[in-house]
Amino acid sequence: MAVLHVNPTRMELTGMKRRLATARRGHKLLKDKRDELVRRFIILVRENHVLRAKVEEELGEALMDFALARAVMEPGALRQALLYPAREASITVGQRSILSVRVPEYHISEGSLSKSRLPYGMADTSAQLDNAITTIANALPNLIRLAETEKTCILLADEIQKTRRRVNALEYVMIPQFEDTIRYITMKLEENERSALTRLMKVKSMIEQRTT
Repeated sequence: MAVLHVNPTRMELTGMKRRLATARRGHKLLKDKRDELVRRFIILVRENHVLRAKVEEELGEALMDFALARAVMEPGALRQALLYPAREASITVGQRSILSVRVPEYHISEGSLSKSRLPYGMADTSAQLDNAITTIANALPNLIRLAETEKTCILLADEIQKTRRRVNALEYVMIPQFEDTIRYITMKLEENERSALTRLMKVKSMIEQRTT
């Protein structure tokens, strides 16, 4: 029996009952939080899976076109064409809260997405290079969203583990300790009451014997 070291008094019994009630409320709240975190984690994992498959497909197409471009273009012309970016990306980094968990939030400006012209001339480049650069540029929003969801999944998984440990600590350690301690104090108080009643009855019996 896991009993806390306390004095078996009525004041301690009242305090222990309050602590038990608080622990039970905390256990329920943490359990609800854990379940909601798991629900949102599963949604994000599914979204992350779809995004990753799409990004890998887009990048695979871009790499294939780039490999073809390397095969048909002069190395110097290819390096010259890639000296300048196809467009600038303006990304805002922020945070949002999911059940008190601070997760990243990335926003890419619409102005960045609208500028899709190629930064080089068409005379010394191939169509495959154009396709590769366009595909990578178009994949940028999904890449940003993928980075956000993956980091969010990592943070939520860590919070789920912490919350699960707290729930287990309350359910299997603290609440049983409080319950056992309450039973122990109650038992001791009842023993003390019986002992006091026995003494009173004995004193009463002795007084009656003296008066007769």
